[in-house]
Amino acid sequence: MTAKTILVVDDEAAIREMIAVALEMADYRVLEADNAQEAHALIVDEQPDLLLLDWMMPGTSGIELARRLKREEATSELPIILLTAKSEEDNKILGLEAGADDYITKPFSPRELIARLRAVLRRATPRGIEEAVEVEGLLLDPASHRVSSNGQALEIGPTEYRLLQFFMTHQERAYTRGQLLDQVWGGNVYVEERTVDVHIRRLRKALGETHQHLIQTVRGTGYRFSTQL
Repeated sequence: MTAKTILVVDDEAAIREMIAVALEMADYRVLEADNAQEAHALIVDEQPDLLLLDWMMPGTSGIELARRLKREEATSELPIILLTAKSEEDNKILGLEAGADDYITKPFSPRELIARLRAVLRRATPRGIEEAVEVEGLLLDPASHRVSSNGQALEIGPTEYRLLQFFMTHQERAYTRGQLLDQVWGGNVYVEERTVDVHIRRLRKALGETHQHLIQTVRGTGYRFSTQL
């Protein structure tokens, strides 16, 4: 399986190097940035699996960058661990409210960092869907985070990707909008059920004429993924 990519953002080179060594020894691919602007550019270009983000940086702070990433649809699901010398409870709450998935107070040991990182990645990648799935020429590959139709890459948004991933790993069963919200968006996120319909339409459009028939409307219930008409 392809190594997970971790972006380390810290304005102190010594800290970045220490973290990079620990991550590489644990078989992760490491990217580095020393400010929020460089980090944002790398996130767009490289699409890392997780962001290790220093709270206090010159210019745009880590927490400001976290808020920005969570507001943008393309990066709203990127897991973030904040690194900071601030240990007060109010600061931890502030970091989590900004969208961080976890919070590590400096100084920390490499073992603690790796353990926390693995825990966050496990939550971000549901069990049982790490392998590529193919149905009638429609291929979803979690390792590269790509979807293709008969070998042609498809442009698909992050929410539509997660929706398709759930459908392709739970075929031939009808799900209500509420169940899809719980499974795809998460039970702790408030989203109206009609939002599901919007993303279903976007998903069908992205799949095109070749595969949109696989996403079926079940009257009075919701939706299912099926190869049977």
